[in-house]
Formats: sequence, C-alpha cells, structure tokens
Amino acid sequence: MLNEMTVTFESRSSNEAFARSSVAAFIAQLDPTVGELNDIRTAVSEAVTNCVVHAYKDTIGKITINVRLTDNNSAIIKIKDKGCGIEDIEKAMEPLYTTAPEEERAGLGFAVMQSFSDSVRVRSAPGKGTSITLTKKLRLRVANV
Repeated sequence: MLNEMTVTFESRSSNEAFARSSVAAFIAQLDPTVGELNDIRTAVSEAVTNCVVHAYKDTIGKITINVRLTDNNSAIIKIKDKGCGIEDIEKAMEPLYTTAPEEERAGLGFAVMQSFSDSVRVRSAPGKGTSITLTKKLRLRVANV
C-alpha cells in the first residue's frame, strides 16, 4: 500500500460535494487522467447519495470513507454507513429498483457505480449498515526522463 486516508462526516446532502472532492484530491497523487478522476467522483457521489437517501432516510448519521492507494496504481474506496442496511443486496443492485419512489429516484445508483468502477462489492446487514467497496485501476503514466 502506498497511502491511506479516512474521513467521517454527517449524512447531509450538502456533504456529497465534500466527499467527491476529498476523495479526488487524495487520489490525485497517483496522477490520474481527468476521465479517471471524473469516474471516481461520480461513483463516490452515488454511494454517498445512497447513504443519505436510503441508509439514514429521515435522520442524520455518520458516513465514513476510507481510501487506499495500492502499489499497482489502484484506488480502493470504501464508503460505510451504520444505517438501516439492505435486506436484499441482489435486488437493490437491479437497475431501476429503488426504495424511495416517492422521492422520484431512478434506482440507478449501483448501476452507475458499476459503470464507473472496475469492481463494486456490497456488504450489508439489516439494522447494522452497509459497506460499499469501489475499486478503480488507474492507468500507469510513463515518467518523463
């Protein structure tokens, strides 16, 4: 492992931009492309939005993001909450499925995370929270000699 950071913040929608920006700023040390950074920002934003909208519903809780940068130029990003949890992960990951239809949610959060990450792993237990691990392999840049 090259480096690691952890941040914890409240599950307020106003903190979604902070989450995106802090993760992108930390990953910038790997010298990613603009496209790679945008992919990471988008996936993180979707995961944090899920915490705000679904995990804590009408309450405020804590969201923790841990980012590990690896020797093989990958970023491993874990977004964790201690909210209501997901009863059926497989169902929740289906495109267009949402537990908040009254809020006109599209139900595409996990699909977006999957399309902008190399892998998405979800662990959850009802009443105990959810942990989403996003992995993004960044292309290696050739050093100028």
